[in-house]
Amino acid sequence: MTDQPSQETKDYKSTVFLPVTDFPMKAGLAQKEPAILGQWEEMDLYGKLRERRKGRTRFILHDGPPYANGDIHMGHAMNKVLKDIIVRSQSLLGKDAPYVPGWDCHGLPIEWKIEEEYRKKKQNKDEVPAQEFRAECRAYADKWVGVQKDQFKRLGIMGDWDDPYLTMKFDAEATIVGELLKFAESGQLYRGAKPVMWSPVEKTALAEAEVEYEDIVSTQIDVAFEIVEAPNAPELVGAHAVIWTTTPWTIPVNQALAYGPEVEYVAIRGRQFIRKEGVGTVTSGDQLETHWEGVVLVAAKLFDEFRGRSAFSSDDDQFAKPLWSGKGSDLAGAIARHPMHHLGGFFAKPRPLLAGDFVTTDAGTGLVHMAPDHGEDDFALCKANGINPVFAVENDGKYREDWLWLGGQGSVINPKFVGKDGPICTDLAQAGGLLAASDDFKHSYPHSWRSKAKIIFRCTPQWFIPMDQNPSPAGEGRGPLAPASGKGEGDNGATLRDLALNSIEHTRWVPERSINRIRSMVEGRPDWVISRQRAWGVPIALYVHRKTGEYLVDKSVNARIIEAFKGAGADAWFGADHQALLGPHYDLNDYEVVNDILDVWFDSGSTHSFVVEGRYGEGVRADLYLEGSDQHRGWFQSSLLESSGTRGRAPYDAVLTHGFALDGQGRKMSKSLGNVVDPLKVIAESGSDILRVWVASTDYFDDVRIGKEVLAGSSDAYRKLRNTFRYLLGALSDFSEEEKLPVAEMPELERYMLHLLAKLDTDLKSVVDKAAGSENWLEFSRYTRALMDFANSDLSAFFFDIRKDCLYCDAKSDPKRRAYRTVLDTLFHALVRYAAPIIPFTAEEVWQSRYPNPEESVHFLEWPEVDAAWFDETLAEKWEELRLLRGYVTDAIEPYRRDKTIRSSLEAEVAVDLKDPEAVERFASSAVDFAEICITASASISGFTDDNFEGIRRISVAPSEKHKCGRCWRLLPEVEEDGTLCNRCDEVLTA
Repeated sequence: MTDQPSQETKDYKSTVFLPVTDFPMKAGLAQKEPAILGQWEEMDLYGKLRERRKGRTRFILHDGPPYANGDIHMGHAMNKVLKDIIVRSQSLLGKDAPYVPGWDCHGLPIEWKIEEEYRKKKQNKDEVPAQEFRAECRAYADKWVGVQKDQFKRLGIMGDWDDPYLTMKFDAEATIVGELLKFAESGQLYRGAKPVMWSPVEKTALAEAEVEYEDIVSTQIDVAFEIVEAPNAPELVGAHAVIWTTTPWTIPVNQALAYGPEVEYVAIRGRQFIRKEGVGTVTSGDQLETHWEGVVLVAAKLFDEFRGRSAFSSDDDQFAKPLWSGKGSDLAGAIARHPMHHLGGFFAKPRPLLAGDFVTTDAGTGLVHMAPDHGEDDFALCKANGINPVFAVENDGKYREDWLWLGGQGSVINPKFVGKDGPICTDLAQAGGLLAASDDFKHSYPHSWRSKAKIIFRCTPQWFIPMDQNPSPAGEGRGPLAPASGKGEGDNGATLRDLALNSIEHTRWVPERSINRIRSMVEGRPDWVISRQRAWGVPIALYVHRKTGEYLVDKSVNARIIEAFKGAGADAWFGADHQALLGPHYDLNDYEVVNDILDVWFDSGSTHSFVVEGRYGEGVRADLYLEGSDQHRGWFQSSLLESSGTRGRAPYDAVLTHGFALDGQGRKMSKSLGNVVDPLKVIAESGSDILRVWVASTDYFDDVRIGKEVLAGSSDAYRKLRNTFRYLLGALSDFSEEEKLPVAEMPELERYMLHLLAKLDTDLKSVVDKAAGSENWLEFSRYTRALMDFANSDLSAFFFDIRKDCLYCDAKSDPKRRAYRTVLDTLFHALVRYAAPIIPFTAEEVWQSRYPNPEESVHFLEWPEVDAAWFDETLAEKWEELRLLRGYVTDAIEPYRRDKTIRSSLEAEVAVDLKDPEAVERFASSAVDFAEICITASASISGFTDDNFEGIRRISVAPSEKHKCGRCWRLLPEVEEDGTLCNRCDEVLTA
């Protein structure tokens, strides 16, 4: 050592090789991200990336289109960020991973908004010219496409924003109508009258995906239908078959009654009493008068329940000897009459009692009234018995003007109209047919998810795609009759249901359990109702022959229709010269022009044809669809059915389902609750990368929570990762290729860290690379957790902590320091790539901080190269054991730090005694400096054989009496007094 006066204390700070970087600890993402976004746009990052990946294996994530009708919400943000993470990670693998964002521009969400504006002005939308109304819808959609586009871009979503797909673009509308005509040409289309979900407020049919269920309180009534014929039980003539319903408005459309063939029924004679004066509950001592008397027919099991509702008092309270008892099958051939039969006409027709397998004794009376206009079971049973719908309820929910009872009145979803004091119940009571009515029945009921109004089942003429019909040979049309079912017709091919179910089994579903949901929905779904009675959308461009009822199938006509749509979009149909479209071989006077609008789910279900195939070639299908779990009945299913019907297979190879974003307490976000977390506010305050860390960290296969505490956790995780990058940048500030050291010449610790990096690489790749065959594919919460844990635990708290002395104080040419910085460089290049899909803005900032170049980007990089030789399980086992011991030493030192006996672990002398002699031998023969690992003045490992000691180790800690080096601050035996130099530091300074 150099001679130094003991009384002189020198400042060696300037001789220490501290990290140097301009990379700020404070992120300032909200201000910094827009500038980075601007740089990406200026350099055309997306376009250049397409050029660089041209010819590579392609990965297509087909974007499900959101509706263009408002600012984005947290569900949008979560969905788009997850898609972007996946697309970026596939690009990182070296694949050509384009992302074409899109919007659903047709349908009720937009049309409803335009109608709201008319309502505010007290104008009737139906009085506005159709072309003008459609133009307003188009302008409204275009406005929100622009707004949402900017909001999605601010999230860091990289894609073809200059050429997104819109279902309202002319070429898209032409392709959509072309897909419809494919169904027509194969005979997979028919027009029929069936009960469908109908919104009286929006005046259109709804798909199941457009319906949500809410709890409501309805009116329940018991109605008596007098039996006038009963060939198998003549004693029932004059008795009253009692039905129970929670939809009183269907009684004016009743046409039959249904019974369960195996249900036990009883006929009981009795009466109802009411108070002679006043109203209220009948109590003892009241003067009573008879309200109704006669014989009621109900299911034996439900008689007491009926009696409780109706205050019906039987002549034999024990009803041990009913007037009649028997099975439902004994009611075959019986005829009843409607309580309003005195009105004549429709109501005077006989109401047959029909056997219905769907009739149960779970509730009600065991008898069900049949209104084929308003129920699927009703429709099927009545149709099988030659009873047809009467279309009494109009599209606004009112009875048609010429209806004998309540004509022109309604709406049928108005609680006052259908309540116990409303006209239906009042008229039934006056006719002697109402036995009970109360406004207290609580149950779940379907509502339109747009207007939030109750819907009804309503039979209307609609267009359907059949689920259980084989396609007909090309060129054969199909008339308005319901399709044949089962196999054996047409080309003997599989039905649409068969094809869809087969496609489901050959698709990868993530998570795996989600296959059960889509499978059950397709197995049980009815025919697809594809028509809507609206103005804004793609028309069902068909011509129906007025005499035969068959739609025209002529490929030359269809080609002219498609060509017209390419030039003017869907508007071409509404203002068309239809004779010109039909051509010289057909007379327009012989045909009805169909003006119904296509279900918007058919639009979005067809997007694969003009986005995936349209851009990448016929027959190409998406590698992945990704949406929320509600899309099993929405886009996933409509796309599956559309593609199966036209191509015989699904349009996707894999489907990922994520849950919904809830508030911090696990509640659904609602403006009324005031618990909405706005992604735009989060971005403005904290930046997009924080929100992206939240998305990537969540177990998004289920519903996820977001709130202040959750976002604080994401911010903390981000901050730690940012500091890891800051340290790497600082430690590598003057690093050069010449400094690199071969792995074979590195110390064990560096080689152990390369092993951990190789292990991390394998774990991360199992999430990203489908070819790895991992069950963890696309489970980015695992990816993010592994990355964060590696940065925090393996690097910051372990590797960096141990080697900071080497970095700061070893000579720049020292092999150990060179090995450390070589591994840091390897770590930098790997981690910045791994992090880029999750935090793209920060990764770009990190990369540009070390390699500033406005023409380059971190997002051009590919997956880091990891040498398989880095794996060394034997070395890893040894170092895992050392890390475990290091943790025990740290815990043992902590009490001394708390009571200030020791201010730093560098002042501790540590002795570790182990009972395992083999472990002692392993560490004794190792070249590892245990004191360096524990960052202590000294640390020894030895054995002991004290049988009275129950533990497997004991650790003693004592303050060191050695002096501190004035440069590296280590307490070493060669330091003569505090402030002088140790041998190493002396050599570094005198070299």
